[in-house]
Amino acid sequence: MNAQATAPKSGTGWSWVLLAGLFEVGFTYALKMEQRDPRYLPMFIVFAVISFECLARALKSLPLGTAYAVWTGIGSVGTIILGTALFGESLSPMRLALLMVLIGALVGLKLLERTPSS
Repeated sequence: MNAQATAPKSGTGWSWVLLAGLFEVGFTYALKMEQRDPRYLPMFIVFAVISFECLARALKSLPLGTAYAVWTGIGSVGTIILGTALFGESLSPMRLALLMVLIGALVGLKLLERTPSS
């Protein structure tokens, strides 16, 4: 059996990095809530561990730089949305425009991704 047949598919890597990013949003939310109530610390720890495990799985089929950039990007976008919706943080037109640039960059990384050669 050749190495290409046994290598993980990059589609699976994208699913893992998406999950990792969503759990990153969860652990940043828990971190904010933990400042108000220490009972959120276990939630922070569990979500952080899951996020890093998902990222580790994504790295099996995605390049390190791409996976890390998308992971942090998903976390950043999600955290900005949560901060605006739940904590009353401002979303000025300039901040919204920069958020759209960030989303565009994440989509661009996905569209330009090539499966690493073995």
